[in-house]
Amino acid sequence: MDAGKILVVDDDQNICELLRLYVEKEGFEVVIANDGRVALEVFEAENPDLILLDIMLPELDGWQVCREIRKHSQCPIIMLTAKGEVFDKVLGLELGKNSSETVKEVKYDKLSINLTNYELKVNGVQVDTPPKEMELIYHLASNPNRVFTRDQLLDEVWGFDYYGDSRTVDVHVKRLREKLEGVSDKWALKTVWGVGYKFEVKE
Repeated sequence: MDAGKILVVDDDQNICELLRLYVEKEGFEVVIANDGRVALEVFEAENPDLILLDIMLPELDGWQVCREIRKHSQCPIIMLTAKGEVFDKVLGLELGKNSSETVKEVKYDKLSINLTNYELKVNGVQVDTPPKEMELIYHLASNPNRVFTRDQLLDEVWGFDYYGDSRTVDVHVKRLREKLEGVSDKWALKTVWGVGYKFEVKE
């Protein structure tokens, strides 16, 4: 019985062949791609059951490949990386997990925040936004008119084990404001002086 098909995506041919050796030994069929763009083409053509995906790739990196696949498929993805930062691990889990969860998205006038695909759109146009900014604006916009202290945001967006300065929140809010300032008069990212921040929605 066929055990299934695995797509291996890595720009190091030696790693690909090593993975092929081990995976085929377990009875799986293996297809290989050496850059991000080819990976998407091979994925469409081969419809694999699992993807082993390197992060550091030419053309499109592993995050971009994962986002594109997640737009229309829940094929399980295992991220291959030498990077050990908590950010990379969390982002990999958010993007790669196989789940039947509903799409995490909130929409307001001229604004769409999709945390499933990590896409922020203003007036229908995607705005390049780092993951932590995406998580922050999604968290605020999912709780309209609720005021959060900086410490609450550090706990709820960065995590309880984050030991950074609360000014981290200020920096991220400032960058978000640069992207969102003046987009609509129906909502705003507001500072509540002496307390923190809120996503204000006008009734």
